[in-house]
Amino acid sequence: MKEGIHPKYYPNAKVTCACGNTFETGSTKPELRVEICSKCHPFFTGQQRAQQARGRIEQFNKRYGKTAK
Repeated sequence: MKEGIHPKYYPNAKVTCACGNTFETGSTKPELRVEICSKCHPFFTGQQRAQQARGRIEQFNKRYGKTAK
């Protein structure tokens, strides 16, 4: 590999999520800010299925449900 062309690597880069969760990882930047992480993502928290079910229920009510008068 050529010398001097690679970016500096930070093995303990601090990652901060919008939810307030912080953790360390390796990166070419010393600090990263992300909008969503494994602590607040619906797939990892188990809320994904609930959201899918809510969508199906709303779709059913839209098609066959009673309308408010």
